[in-house]
Amino acid sequence: MNKNHLADTLIYLLTCITILFIFITLVAVDFPIIPAALFSATVGVLLLYMRGRKHNNHDEETKLPKLSAEKEAFYESKGLGKEDIQYFRQTMQNAKAQIKKIETNLQATGKLKAIENRNNTVHLTKSLFREIIKEPNRLHEVDQFLYVHLPSLADLSGKYVEIDNHEAKSKATYDMLDRSSQTLDEMCQQIAVDYVEFKSDDIEDMEVEVELAKRSLDKDNGLNQESIQNDEV
Repeated sequence: MNKNHLADTLIYLLTCITILFIFITLVAVDFPIIPAALFSATVGVLLLYMRGRKHNNHDEETKLPKLSAEKEAFYESKGLGKEDIQYFRQTMQNAKAQIKKIETNLQATGKLKAIENRNNTVHLTKSLFREIIKEPNRLHEVDQFLYVHLPSLADLSGKYVEIDNHEAKSKATYDMLDRSSQTLDEMCQQIAVDYVEFKSDDIEDMEVEVELAKRSLDKDNGLNQESIQNDEV
């Protein structure tokens, strides 16, 4: 059983326990049985409805929009079948959501802003996202970027922001934040490597090319604020 199924099962059990507890409490104070049962069931339905609504809102973040005929023809021209197209689109839709989270997180604290400014991470992720969209047949070349580096960066940066927002911090907390920021810096450097590897046929001078990739995407021209929200996948 995966974590999502386990969580759903626990929530269902807790809801049932809550319904039973409310019913027993009402009956114990001489509340009529039928109204008590109806009231308890109503509470249970509301709890489950609220849980389902929250789950649906989360799903909408990565819900695939309708595929246009032009885009479908483009994918087919790249050799993708229907299942391949579906898989590619869902993968890129998930990546789009993760990039959005990374952008928000890296602007949340001064330390993360400094890391972003040094590595130009948000612009590089958006640029690589668009390059992959242009060449969907090369999806296998960016599996580490899409399935490891992006989700890891989104997750760790989110946790960093959450802990940094704690009003009271111990020395151990500051030490952990410091180690986390170093790890995040390394992750952002890896994003630049991912970009260069995808774009460059000759990676002998990888270190030089990574630095060029960071600096050549001029942040003063406002491109870093450009959204990928409306890019079709």
